[in-house]
Amino acid sequence: MRAYLTAVGLLALASPAFAQTPGTLDIADSGDTAWVLVSAAFVLLMAAPGLTLFYGGLVRAKSFLSVLVQCGAIVAVCSLLWVVCGYTLAFGPVGNGWLGGGDAFMLRDLGNVRDGLTIPESAFALFQLTFAAITPALMAGAWVDRARFGWVVGFCALWGLVVYAPVAHWIWGGGWLATRFGTLDFAGGIVVHTTAGVSALVAVLLLGKRQGFPRTLMLPHSPALTMAGAALLWMGWFGFNGGSALAANDDAAAAIINTHIAASMAALAWLAIEKWKVGKPTSVGFATGAIAGLATVTPAAGFISPAAAMLFGVVAAAICYAAIQLVKQRLKIDDSLDVFAVHGMGGITGSLLLGLFLNPALGGTGYAEGRGMASQLGAQFAGVGVVALWSAVGTAIVALAVSMLIPMRVGEDEERDGLDLASHGERAWEFD
Repeated sequence: MRAYLTAVGLLALASPAFAQTPGTLDIADSGDTAWVLVSAAFVLLMAAPGLTLFYGGLVRAKSFLSVLVQCGAIVAVCSLLWVVCGYTLAFGPVGNGWLGGGDAFMLRDLGNVRDGLTIPESAFALFQLTFAAITPALMAGAWVDRARFGWVVGFCALWGLVVYAPVAHWIWGGGWLATRFGTLDFAGGIVVHTTAGVSALVAVLLLGKRQGFPRTLMLPHSPALTMAGAALLWMGWFGFNGGSALAANDDAAAAIINTHIAASMAALAWLAIEKWKVGKPTSVGFATGAIAGLATVTPAAGFISPAAAMLFGVVAAAICYAAIQLVKQRLKIDDSLDVFAVHGMGGITGSLLLGLFLNPALGGTGYAEGRGMASQLGAQFAGVGVVALWSAVGTAIVALAVSMLIPMRVGEDEERDGLDLASHGERAWEFD
């Protein structure tokens, strides 16, 4: 009996802790795992406090606190839903290429090592959770001052499952855009910025304009907070892009270098444009330019050279600055904090430029076997077009569906008083 119990104990110790191929026990690389875990923390730093301070400084004082609470609630609810079912929809077993299989509900039966990687699947799921949490939070800048808190939380919760999870599967989870078309996205130019930017534009068209827009000048109440938030976003973006290598290697280092270079160039280019157009370079302009450069280089960060990253930064400043003028001044669309113009147009621009700058002659890492510049450009255009259309349609359906239960907008008096008091019964700033 003692020998039998000893044998059973040894077998138990030898069994894998997670469901994996019978008879195998893959061992994760500790360095790669540590880097991905730290990168996940960096991405969460981007969402809170980075994004909240960046957006919060740009709004009027009476709605500052509401931006913080909205972003925080979005991150929380989308994190929970990612664990429940979002992860398995995006990264579960590949079937028809449209959605992942349901083998990992509640993150059950994760592998010791994610297939094809050197990190535990739990670390991979955590890293991807932070992306799923920050992407809908990006949209919050579009509807500040007027969106009802309950509608925001309900909309973003469903949006993460209806829009974000399928797109993540199509491009990153072995789905049809990656396998059939060859669409590339290193860290989220399509999956994150195109979905959030296009969806934000559709949402504000459904919500309508703020009272007084565009006649009333609605200035940022604290450019200093916006600068602080931009600095945290810039730092956190190293984990966003560098962590997307999913290993502590040369790809991660190259991605971080390109990320920093593109942001630096875009911030300076934005200041030059402001000096030329309005006569003074501003702190908000510097911060906005940096974010535009970061969003634009994101899809290409691990594939291009530093020289190309500089060009990405210049193009990002020019395109995103022009997009702001077009959306707000000419089309009179009240995308309050320029989510589409900066994140959407930045992500789209970088995703398309990637098809060109993959060319080894331009310092890129090269095209996949059997592909050239023309076919890769076609794949990038197809990916952007499909995802933009899906985001627009999915957003309209989810936004209107949630509005049947919770109205999208606050009342006129609530909007006039500010969402801090109207929605949360608090003031961000109390002065005696």
